[in-house]
Amino acid sequence: MIKRGLLLTLAFVLVIAVHSPVYANPGKPNFGPAIYADGKVWGTKGVADLPAPNDHNLQSYDKLFIIVNSNNPAGQLPVAEAAPRNPNYNGGRWFAHAAEWTDEGFDAHGTVPVLTSYTDVMLHYLLGHLDITEGHPDETAPTYFECPLLPVR
Repeated sequence: MIKRGLLLTLAFVLVIAVHSPVYANPGKPNFGPAIYADGKVWGTKGVADLPAPNDHNLQSYDKLFIIVNSNNPAGQLPVAEAAPRNPNYNGGRWFAHAAEWTDEGFDAHGTVPVLTSYTDVMLHYLLGHLDITEGHPDETAPTYFECPLLPVR
């Protein structure tokens, strides 16, 4: 059974996405659009909350950016640092980060672009268009969790 915190994480992501994807139920994967990574859309399956990493295993988590204020009518899904077939992908072990468009980002773009990769997120962060904060934007949701990426059908 999926823990309460992971369910809250998935529910929060569902609410913040303009085009709300359908998230996986326990035992049932979601092959619909749920997360962007490496320029592609991926499905997912919630598995478990994970303990905070230590100095020895921090590299085994990928960052998951949850954009909390996108105004793009096409919809913005969370963006993962890596995906399957990327040598840096850690199998769906996530360290959640809140990403928020700044006034500079809105001024530069009007309607902000849909971010679909770690490269997109870092570009806009370095331009001052995004503020990134470690931790899940929903304080009741886990910051570290397992949720592998699945191909969209």
